[in-house]
Amino acid sequence: MISAFANSFKIPELRKRILFTLGLLFIGRIISTVPAPGVDARELQRLIAEIESQVGGGFLGLIDMFSGGALSNVAVGALSIWPYISASIILQLMTAIVPALERMKREGESGMQKLNQWTRYLTLIICVIQGLFLAISLENPQQLGLPGRIVLNPGMGFRMMTVLTLTTGTMLTMWLGEQITERGIGNGISLIITINICSRLPAAIFEMVNMFQRIEGVAQFNMFHLAGLLIMIFLVTAGTIALTQGLRKIPIHTAKRVVGRKVFGGQNTYMPLRVNYAGVMPIIFAGAMLAFPAAILRRFEMTQWLGDQLAMDRPLYMVVYGVMILFFSYFWVATQFNPLQIADDLKRNGGYVPGIRPGRATADYLDRTMTRITLIGALALTVIAVIPSVLHVYFRIPWLISSFMGGTSLLIIVGVSLDTMRQMESHLLMRHYDGFLKKGRIRSRASR
Repeated sequence: MISAFANSFKIPELRKRILFTLGLLFIGRIISTVPAPGVDARELQRLIAEIESQVGGGFLGLIDMFSGGALSNVAVGALSIWPYISASIILQLMTAIVPALERMKREGESGMQKLNQWTRYLTLIICVIQGLFLAISLENPQQLGLPGRIVLNPGMGFRMMTVLTLTTGTMLTMWLGEQITERGIGNGISLIITINICSRLPAAIFEMVNMFQRIEGVAQFNMFHLAGLLIMIFLVTAGTIALTQGLRKIPIHTAKRVVGRKVFGGQNTYMPLRVNYAGVMPIIFAGAMLAFPAAILRRFEMTQWLGDQLAMDRPLYMVVYGVMILFFSYFWVATQFNPLQIADDLKRNGGYVPGIRPGRATADYLDRTMTRITLIGALALTVIAVIPSVLHVYFRIPWLISSFMGGTSLLIIVGVSLDTMRQMESHLLMRHYDGFLKKGRIRSRASR
């Protein structure tokens, strides 16, 4: 693997792409550290760190993690790439509902360009709305559960300045991601999110070292705890990789067709169905859907007890959280996976599943298969998602450490790392260099 990384810099084109990507990622990190004007950043950082020390700070802590600490620093990139992610999700869901958007998506490259342009416009609108709400919340920190004063000079001037600053930071981050995708090594937006998450890794390692230091001659954790923690990290990471790479191969046969003197078809291939088809989206949806009702319930005296039970360190939250992950896993598959369209495309191209009649029967077969696969993937995703909370609440592992042992952080890091290594490996194999593995290679889902 080390030789593969060394060979990556021997290829001029790949070396240029890697250095270009690293440069833009560095700019992205600067955006996450330059503070926005008009806010007492130290006070807000102290208060958010206090909330996150409980169980990650809820949805507020999730946003801060995705932004690489930009929210707690009240940086120019405090909104990070969240508005772009929200816009992309909205348009993807609308594409499955609105026929005009679905036709536009199937137009090919021109249709995708139109959808990308609409995504940018929607991102701009969401930036303005979220920036305005964030500015109002900073002026009234009690709404976020943050006592004290954060804004130095509140008013309309501060709100307009904050909206303009945060919108500019998000749009610049989105542009950096698109440039990395086009001129770098790919996965621009995902790489920016991954680097933001990994920016907390040195602090997590330092926190782990402090766990095993003696305080007043007594150590809270010993070497047996360290061995168990390392084994846990290995098993969870291996399970996350297996979940990310896992798929079901549906055999596909194509009939031979003779056109003139050429013969088409007659090949045996397969259709890959991912076990975790929804990716990390169910975790994000479930976390967002639980954060807002809990905050609203705590405002009323009659429902305050229920809001307290929906805190991230309570068993009721973990149960509801798991159920919602299961629901959103099926919801995402239902909106993105269209077995009727796949069956029609197979029939049109002369393909069929052995033993299954083309058309409606094939669609029913794909639907049943995907439903069973999604159940396995959703259960595994639920287990991985609740591991950080369980480790923090019941085993007293600091949240900064436990957040890297499952949940959104680990899923994003593993998925993006594997995709990036695949793209780099394709450049190496194209020029007859060895890949990252001595035996075989990191195979893409479509070639497995």
